[in-house]
Amino acid sequence: MLKLSRTLLRWRHRHRSRLVSTWTPLATAFNSPPARRINFTRDEVGLFRIPELRSFEGFYLLRDNAESRTQELISEAISEQRERKMVDIFDELSDSLCKVADLAEFVRIAHPQSKYTQAAEQACISICGVVESLNTHKPIYQALSHVVEHGDKLPTSEVDKHVAKLFLFDFEQCGIHLPEKERLRVVRLNDYILQLGQKFMSGAVQPSVLPRSLVPEAIRNYFPTSGDNVIITGLCTNAENVQIREAAYRLYLQPSDSQEDLLRDLLLCRHELARSCGFKTYAHRALNGSTMERPEVVHDFIDELSEKLRPRAEADFAKMTQMKRREGGQVSAMAEVWDTPYFTTQMRRQSLEEQANEFLPYFSLGGCMEGLNNLLQSLYGVRLENAEMEPGESWYNDIYKLSVVHEREGLLGYIYCDFFERTGKPNQDCHFTIKGGKLLPDGSYQLPAVVVMLSLAQPRWSGPTLLSPARVDNLFHEMGHAMHSMLARTEHQHVTGTRCSTDFAEVPSVLMEYFAGDPRVLRTFARHFQTHEPISEDMLRRLCASKHLFAASETQLQVFYSALDQEYHGAGARQGGSSTETLRSVQNRYYGLPYVENTAWQLRFSHLVGYGAKYYAYLVSKTIASWIWQTYFEANPFNRQAGEKYRAEILAHGGAVPSRKLVANFLQREMTPTVLADSLITEIDTDESKIKELMVSRC
Repeated sequence: MLKLSRTLLRWRHRHRSRLVSTWTPLATAFNSPPARRINFTRDEVGLFRIPELRSFEGFYLLRDNAESRTQELISEAISEQRERKMVDIFDELSDSLCKVADLAEFVRIAHPQSKYTQAAEQACISICGVVESLNTHKPIYQALSHVVEHGDKLPTSEVDKHVAKLFLFDFEQCGIHLPEKERLRVVRLNDYILQLGQKFMSGAVQPSVLPRSLVPEAIRNYFPTSGDNVIITGLCTNAENVQIREAAYRLYLQPSDSQEDLLRDLLLCRHELARSCGFKTYAHRALNGSTMERPEVVHDFIDELSEKLRPRAEADFAKMTQMKRREGGQVSAMAEVWDTPYFTTQMRRQSLEEQANEFLPYFSLGGCMEGLNNLLQSLYGVRLENAEMEPGESWYNDIYKLSVVHEREGLLGYIYCDFFERTGKPNQDCHFTIKGGKLLPDGSYQLPAVVVMLSLAQPRWSGPTLLSPARVDNLFHEMGHAMHSMLARTEHQHVTGTRCSTDFAEVPSVLMEYFAGDPRVLRTFARHFQTHEPISEDMLRRLCASKHLFAASETQLQVFYSALDQEYHGAGARQGGSSTETLRSVQNRYYGLPYVENTAWQLRFSHLVGYGAKYYAYLVSKTIASWIWQTYFEANPFNRQAGEKYRAEILAHGGAVPSRKLVANFLQREMTPTVLADSLITEIDTDESKIKELMVSRC
């Protein structure tokens, strides 16, 4: 037995050695904390290699330089002896202000040192003041308006004309084209809308505080208390006890007179602002220049998609009802709005046998970055290289810097990776543009620099940071934004990369999620962080299927949210009335689960502030991304020809070409509401078939 055991041990050792492969240098870098360099010199290069930012006081110099350059460019724009195209002058004006404003906005929220955040905030305030003064500068507006209406005295391209119109629209958002009395009214409305939005968002996240007597005794102890009050801080969507889920929903979403007043005033002021600026509704103003162009097109898309989703969503809710009845033993139980997240999680656990954290070991941060690198090389001939930072270049000691290098074009730009949690850092996944790309007068290109911010756990001495499947999706999503900035090659900074219409800016990032959910892509990097053993085919199939459970009902929920947002910012805004009655009406029409009496979910819907009349943008972006995926990448996610075509015809243009035109040209088909809806329905049906096949195979 001893001899046999030694033989088995030797066999196991040889077998394991075949599984182990070394990580690439990129993966190794991200699977360990960034090297902390000791600065043996006194010279620092400055934050983001900006010499002025060797200290926080440099923000004051950057601000002063931007203000000085602004005055020079204003003089050039209104001069009779102007020798440059008007759009080039305006783009340099935009570039000089954005280089300070975008940088300062990031530093203001992300830098750990208060002296930097305070200086950055002062710079933000100063640049806002410059912009406000520009918005009232009639001579420069008139100079631009004349060029847009009558053409420039210098030769211009179609892109020049399009970008000039965008600049003009930005001007007119503030009412500069209106008589002075009306212009001042627009300024006041904008200020009031900002204040209302801030107050509404603050109220939306406040807990509900209720007397103990109003909370059922059976579940009272499940919530925190303060004296004789019970505090409800959220919806408890994953609670196993259905009574807790229901109580949390009803109590947390109770109507609030103060929130109702804020929302009503916000919608009314937005409507008045739009009318003052010559638009029928605020939705018409918000959608001007967007991919969908007009609210009427959004409504047609929502209605078309809603009709096709209805039977599919009903099937989802029927499954949830069956699960609820089996779990609770009540024959008459029906799935309710507070049940949907819970039973989606239960379906993953029961039908797909998904265990908590079982996928984590296969998705180390370094492995995921290696997977991204492999994908980018396959599609675009681009590689990510871990770059060593100079002293003073970074704002914290755990930041990575990536050089994005094309096999023929060379260096495309830089991505700073601020991936880990720290005290005071916002808990959000997002992308920041620090410097936009643009063609420079000498023919060279201003290389873009961006930051990708995540909120991952710090790597431990015992191993690297491990990502859940949802975190992998988020990483690919945010890197999709970053690569949009890197791969764009626009003449004008004002329209580079993600600086395009809201309902198109999410397309490249959502498309990256399709790659992150494809088993052929995941196989290239999903390896155990210790043994390097690849993820099993069974786990891979279950993981990919879990991302699409109850897709129809989830999409229907997004349709409902989008329809509600459009209704609030459409013609109904001027009619007043209760926002809850509007919610009830829209929910009954667009969602398969009924409105719950005496609740006001919309009063906690903070996206109404930031995405006013544009909440539909994610739904449309997902639809366009799905269409692109099905057309070009579903057959082969590593298709180089398709990748280069996608870059050349979509990513390279940023917002320099109207997004509707970009999509129609790329997909060789008019982007009608029917075509968009059919694309998403095709995806949902295909994924549902795969889930059924998997479940049958596991029975």
